[in-house]
Amino acid sequence: MRLPLRLRSALLHLLAWSSTLINIHAMPPLPPVQCNRISASGCTLYNPYGAWGDRKDCHIPNVTYPTTEEQLRLAVAYANQNKLKVKVVSKFSHSIPKLACPSSTSGSEEALLVSTAKYDSSIEVDAENFAVTADAGVGLRELIDRVEEAGLSLVAAPYWEGVSVAGLISTGAHGSSWWGKGGAVHDHVIGLSLVVPARPSEGYAKIIRLEPRDPLFDAAKVSLGLLGVISKVKFSLERGFKRSIVYNFTDDDRFEEVYVDHAKKHEFADITWYPSKHKAVYRYDDRVHLNVSGNGVYDFLGFRSNSIVISKLMRVTEQTLENARSVTGKCTLAATTVGSKELLANGLRNDLMFTGYPVVGRQGKIQTSGSCLYSPTADTMATCAWDPRINGLFFFETTAIFPAPKFGDFIRDVKKLRDLKPVNFCGVDIYNGFLIRFIKSSRAYLGQSEDSVVVDFNYYRANEPSTPRLNQEVWEEVEQMAFFKYGAKPHWAKNRNLAFLNVQHKYPNFDKFNAARKQLDPQNMFSNEWSDEIVFGKEMAAKGDGCALEGQCICSEDRHCSPDKGYFCQRGLVYKEARVCRYSPSSIS
Repeated sequence: MRLPLRLRSALLHLLAWSSTLINIHAMPPLPPVQCNRISASGCTLYNPYGAWGDRKDCHIPNVTYPTTEEQLRLAVAYANQNKLKVKVVSKFSHSIPKLACPSSTSGSEEALLVSTAKYDSSIEVDAENFAVTADAGVGLRELIDRVEEAGLSLVAAPYWEGVSVAGLISTGAHGSSWWGKGGAVHDHVIGLSLVVPARPSEGYAKIIRLEPRDPLFDAAKVSLGLLGVISKVKFSLERGFKRSIVYNFTDDDRFEEVYVDHAKKHEFADITWYPSKHKAVYRYDDRVHLNVSGNGVYDFLGFRSNSIVISKLMRVTEQTLENARSVTGKCTLAATTVGSKELLANGLRNDLMFTGYPVVGRQGKIQTSGSCLYSPTADTMATCAWDPRINGLFFFETTAIFPAPKFGDFIRDVKKLRDLKPVNFCGVDIYNGFLIRFIKSSRAYLGQSEDSVVVDFNYYRANEPSTPRLNQEVWEEVEQMAFFKYGAKPHWAKNRNLAFLNVQHKYPNFDKFNAARKQLDPQNMFSNEWSDEIVFGKEMAAKGDGCALEGQCICSEDRHCSPDKGYFCQRGLVYKEARVCRYSPSSIS
């Protein structure tokens, strides 16, 4: 099924129109914690998409909202004294796995959720020593704006700013750079405070202050919330600067050979690859002096307030194409999406609009984005495109982190798979293609032990877990190729469960991290079922029917797929060791 030319033109026009909504008549996301004030059912914790990997809700009997470090300490003390499991959530919870769910046991009374949504009042800029210290719940945008007001800049930040300062370092969030201290935010941390359990004589909880010389520091920089509750974070800063950005939309020939040179040549380089379009987009991104003219802003199209009508239309269109098994229709939609991004410079603006390259702007206005978060109204015209209230975009996100030398061979294999039938790759190009970024080696025990290349790609997720997806075997093979053939590490705050298989063996300092965990949390207050299984390798539950459809397992039998709907467990086409759910209608008995 091919979309009519009129519909294609309308979609392109609507995408462009929707991208001009700058938080006018838009509604902000709901808080991640929703409590039922009428019944006694307690509260429910959601991730941003409204569905966890296992599709099971996270129910919490008690939530507390400390506003000071002492209140945070008292919350941990109460939990310790009463032998409760503890997890922490921020104002905007955007970890895809169940990192923040204290217990998956429905109605468990032995758990406490601590929200830092109201613990966000203190940001102390030390301009003389180029540092800033912030409460754990401070949002990344608020931190950046305060730093920029002081004439300074935070060098590293993730592309999405809907995170708290504690949450972003806990999960290894990053931007893109091999220069200086690198693109991982935790490598710009020069101090942090942890609230940890303590003896009764110490009040059941205490605050410890860690600096780089402390033996626990490298464990605490990326802790997944398993060592205690972060209360304050101190970042190093630099003198304020601007950046100059050019996007070069070009052919994808040889990009697997030049990625290293690209990263070394440009301080904030990245590459976006649209495999079905045979197109690579090189980001030429470098710092320039403050006296260079330009008031540019990076307001990424996908993170703006998008028209609810358009978000729904995009979802309904993709569902229709899925049901019709129309790869050509998906390719038309992908071409429309990529075309709009090139036309609108992916969200870069010279001032009020994009007028041409280069786009020059202050670091604080160009390093991260997420404007759909901040609308002061509750109108219903626009919101974040994935807001679960509107039945808009709904997708999986896979993020693999490769040792730099292995990345080129991975891309060569993906190209081999792509070249067998390029239209099968259109599904990923409807979203963001393959976003390729660079992270420098880190001393953090759960950080990257060598210079690395990060690949993110999003792809369609069905409304029902039992519904197979068009060309799902392609993304399963790419996923398994990344994590098992090439030994990539998973991003801690993203991915489906299978990406974490044997993850503890991929970190040379994992035993040191685990030793720090046992020292600071001997009673396992901060662990949960997810961390026991995923991080520490506890035996997974037996594979169930359909478990491979949503990445809860790798299929080894047909029943792990959906044989009644024509999906059977078969070998990969390029990576033969892969086991994927492939559509084979002739095999249905």
